[in-house]
Amino acid sequence: MLDNALFQPRAPGTPLQAWIRQSLVNAILDGKLAVGQRMPATRHLSKSLGIGRNTVTAAYEELVSQGFLESRERMGFFVGTLHRDLPAETEPHAATGSSVAWSKHLKFAPSQMRHIEKPWDWHDYRYPFVYGQVDRNLFPIDQWRACSRDALGRSAIDYWASDRALEDDPLLLEQLCRHVLPQRGIFARRDEVMITLGSQHGIYVLSQLLLRPGDSVAVEDPGYPDALNIFDAHRANIRRMPVDDDGMVLDDAAAAKLKGAGLVFVTPAHHCPTMVTLSNDRRTRLLDLAERDDFLILEDDYEGEIRSDETPPALKSIDRSGRVIYIGTMSKVLAPGVRIGYIVGPAPLIAEARAMRRLMHRSAPLNNQRTAAILLANGHYEGMVRALREALSHRRQEAIDSVHRDLPDFRLSPSIGGSSLWLECPPDIDASALIAASAERGVLVEKGDPFVAPELGGRFFRLGLSAIDKRLIGPGIAEIAAAVRALRGT
Repeated sequence: MLDNALFQPRAPGTPLQAWIRQSLVNAILDGKLAVGQRMPATRHLSKSLGIGRNTVTAAYEELVSQGFLESRERMGFFVGTLHRDLPAETEPHAATGSSVAWSKHLKFAPSQMRHIEKPWDWHDYRYPFVYGQVDRNLFPIDQWRACSRDALGRSAIDYWASDRALEDDPLLLEQLCRHVLPQRGIFARRDEVMITLGSQHGIYVLSQLLLRPGDSVAVEDPGYPDALNIFDAHRANIRRMPVDDDGMVLDDAAAAKLKGAGLVFVTPAHHCPTMVTLSNDRRTRLLDLAERDDFLILEDDYEGEIRSDETPPALKSIDRSGRVIYIGTMSKVLAPGVRIGYIVGPAPLIAEARAMRRLMHRSAPLNNQRTAAILLANGHYEGMVRALREALSHRRQEAIDSVHRDLPDFRLSPSIGGSSLWLECPPDIDASALIAASAERGVLVEKGDPFVAPELGGRFFRLGLSAIDKRLIGPGIAEIAAAVRALRGT
C-alpha cells in the first residue's frame, strides 16, 4: 500500500486527477517509487484517498500514456522503466555559486528599486483593500472554459502551435481594432497594433526603442512606480511633473520642464495612483506642447476599460500629429494572471516593436491570444466589462460614503470611476503606522510610499476595491477609523 504522505497537499482549484498524477510523477522522479514497483489497485487507492475510483483510473491511464506507469494484463499497474536511468535523489549543493562575488558581477540590481508590495496571503485578510486582484465571483469561468476549448480546436492549434516570431493572432488584432479600440475613440489598422504581456511590458519595449542613456523622460508625480523603474533601468533622466485634481500640471513653469524631453509618460483616463482624470484643456495643451517641443507621449490608458460615462476618450483619439503611442491591457478586466496587453502606434514603430519583442521572447503566447480573441468575438468580454463597471461603481460609492463618514479629516482625491481610492492622512497620522495598526484589525491597506517622492513618504495610502465584497467595505473602513482613534489615544 502506498504511503499517503506521497500525495502532496492539493492546491485550491487543482482537479483531483491532476493532483494524483502530479503527486505520483514527483514520487517517481524523486526515487520514492522504484522502477517495477507494483501500484495499489485503483479500488484500494480510491478508498484510501476518499475519492472516486474512476478518477484514480483516469490518472493511472494518463501516466501509462506518458511512460511513468506500465499496465500489465491481469496484473495491474507498475512503475515504468522509462525513467530507469534517472539519477538517485541527492541533497542539493548548498554552496552552489557561493564563491562568486555577485556584487562585483551584477551591473544592475532591480530588487533594490521601490516596488508596489502585495502580500501573498491577501486572501486571508477579512477586509482586503488590495489593488488589482480579481474578484472570482465576477470572472465568467464557464465562458472562459468554452473559449479555451474552442482555442484547442485542430485548426486553431495548427496556427498557434507554430513558431511565429513576429506575428500576433489575426483574430485578436481584428477584434481589438473593431470592438475594443473604437470604444476609446481609436481607429487603427492591424499593422498599427502589437500584442504585449500587459501594459508594463509595453512600456519596457517602447523604452528600449525610444530611449538612450541620458535622455529625459517626464513622468507624473506621484506616479506609476514600475514605469519609473523601467525608465531608471534605461538610465533616463527623470523629470517629475506635479499632479493636481485635474491631472498633470501644465502651466508655464511646469511646461518648461518638458523642453528637451524625448518622452512624456501620462495616465490621462485615471491617473495612477490618485485616479484623477486629465482635464480636456490640459489634454489639448499637452498635445500642443508635444508638437511645439518635439516630444512623444506614452499614454497608458490606466483602467480605461473601467470608465464611467464621464470619462473622456483616450488622448490618442484627439492626436492629429501622430505623437501619442497608446498602451492598453485586457488584464484589468480578465485577471492579472492573464497577461494580454497591446501597443497602438504608427506602423513603422510597431514593426520595430515586433522586432524588439522577438529579442525578448518572440511572440506573446498565441494560445492565450486565441482564447482572448474568441472571448471578444463571442461578446463575452463586453459582458465582463459591463459587470465589472457596475460592481465597481457600487463599491466605489460605498467606499466614498464610508470615508466621508468615518475618516472625515483624510483627504480623498476626486475621481471618475476606477477601482481604487487615494487618501492623504492628516498631519498627526503616519500612514505606515496606520497601515500596520489596520492590519492587526484584519484590514489590508496598500502603502502609498512607492508612488511618491521619498520626502513625501508616510502620508498616503490606497484602498483597492476590485477584490473586496461590497458588504465588507463599510465595516472595513470603520476598522481603519478605529485604528486611527487608537493611534491618537482617543
